Amino acid sequence: MDPAIAQLLDDPNPAVRKALLAHFNANGASAAAFLRQQAEQKGPVGKAAVRYLRELNFSDPVEDFRLFIRSLNYELETGFVLLARTVSPQADAGICHAALDAIASRCRELLVEPSNPREKCRTINRVLFHEWGFRGDPEHFSDPRNSLIDQVLARRKGLPISLGTIYLLVAGRLGMDLYPVGLPGLFLVGGESDGAPFFADPFERGALHTELEVLELLRRREYTPQPGELGPTPVREVLCRSCRTLVNHYREAGESDKARLFASFIEEFEAAYVRNER
Repeated sequence: MDPAIAQLLDDPNPAVRKALLAHFNANGASAAAFLRQQAEQKGPVGKAAVRYLRELNFSDPVEDFRLFIRSLNYELETGFVLLARTVSPQADAGICHAALDAIASRCRELLVEPSNPREKCRTINRVLFHEWGFRGDPEHFSDPRNSLIDQVLARRKGLPISLGTIYLLVAGRLGMDLYPVGLPGLFLVGGESDGAPFFADPFERGALHTELEVLELLRRREYTPQPGELGPTPVREVLCRSCRTLVNHYREAGESDKARLFASFIEEFEAAYVRNER
């Protein structure tokens, strides 16, 4: 296939997209192979290739996620939707996106400006945990559905990391600069307000804590964080941590094939990281 086509993959012009879709449809298997090759590239071309693969139904959800891992273009919402599709290929990115948009839209209706980030988090807490009814699921903590974003949005219950991801995606739609904080046995959403860090606990309906309160909580758990550990956790590690959780939960459920699949994703993340560091 003409290499020049790769330069057009991320072109937003509707006429170009229509022509490319027709071309790829006409070329079938060779187009799918070409797009999979391009999907391994870094940057917007690789992302566009993945979108074409999904739109044309050329994609295999497991291979899609592997391509995403290898691309090193780690975006939280895309990553969690692709992860969910490896279990439920029918998981619809558009439905997930619309649900998050609706939550964010309701938050905007209630926000009173000027508001600082901590005050805005109180609004998110009201909408997400009280109006929408999202909650942690300690009774069925090891249910794999609690880690899959489409299921969490539909069932409105999940684990700290999946609820925290939804919290971050809603906050991002509101223009807020929050970040994931992954700690042993604890996943928080961090931010800064009036020059001081604060943390929201998504598993506890967004309970807000100061840095000192988080450090005290960790001390009670006999854990001493290292310098910088309360800072942002990379998206790569958030996704990898979700995969580790699913390995454990599928093992508990006796689903060894799925446990091995998610263990292989962890290996892919680690290999991609090593390649990038060279």
